[in-house]
Amino acid sequence: MQDLEELYKLVLERKNNPKKGSYTDYLYTKGLDKILKKVGEEATEVVVAAKNPDRNELIYETADLLYHVMVLLAEQKVSYDEIKKELAKREGLMSKTKDRPEITDL
Repeated sequence: MQDLEELYKLVLERKNNPKKGSYTDYLYTKGLDKILKKVGEEATEVVVAAKNPDRNELIYETADLLYHVMVLLAEQKVSYDEIKKELAKREGLMSKTKDRPEITDL
């Protein structure tokens, strides 16, 4: 697995063609509430890991969070391309926070 787009394609493929007994199939079978619970848990674990000195823990927990977010997106029929387009729209925009200057040298 090299990037988030590949991960999204994999979890979408698993949603459309389940592999019985896999963790991804388990999440889709349990449904949205289970997926949301896992996203919340993993987000919390990323925050805790970021406060600890072990970088590897943060890397591990971030990978878990990204995986579960991709499962959530596939479950909700939100494509990875839609996320990329939204991020592109934000590029170079001034934050609503007034203490940051606008980025002009992109």
